[in-house]
Amino acid sequence: MAAPISDEILIQQALAGQQSACSMLVKRYEKYVFTLALRFVKSREDAHEVAQDCFLRMFRYMADFRGDCKFTTWLYRIVYSTALNHLRKKTPEILSLDDAERPLQLKNEAAPDASAALERDDRNAALHRAIEMLSHDDAGIITLFYLYEQNLDEICQIMDLTMTNAKTKLCRARQRLRAIMDANFSTEFGVKMAE
Repeated sequence: MAAPISDEILIQQALAGQQSACSMLVKRYEKYVFTLALRFVKSREDAHEVAQDCFLRMFRYMADFRGDCKFTTWLYRIVYSTALNHLRKKTPEILSLDDAERPLQLKNEAAPDASAALERDDRNAALHRAIEMLSHDDAGIITLFYLYEQNLDEICQIMDLTMTNAKTKLCRARQRLRAIMDANFSTEFGVKMAE
């Protein structure tokens, strides 16, 4: 099996006009872009619209990608700014806490039996609902750091923050998430979250 083509090569090919390279980039990142957009806009329909806008912007500005950061960092920055622009245009809407359509999945957890699997699913759904109760900025930084495992340098580039500001925002987002979990989901977790 051949090794996957690197992002850098696909970018060069896309800039040279190769449609297959463009398609490969979209296919490689469509899930990530959609999931991150969904974390911000909260609606699957809006997330699809934001994702399409992101890919259009990605191709429009691809020549500006200098390679001084990872391609994913640059792309997530596009998603972040596109989602925020979309939210500014929309009027606020009331969100339901009953939407467990997209439960957050914790990585590498093996369920030894059905009851453990159900308990894990309940915890994932509660965590997902708690993240949705956060502000867009808080949900975004939590998502980038924990779900997409972006380091603080990458988050600074994506969210256009200083390192001190990113650390402060992440710390405060964790505190707000902890408070939401304690106030609303302590039964799912059995005990209050530790400080």
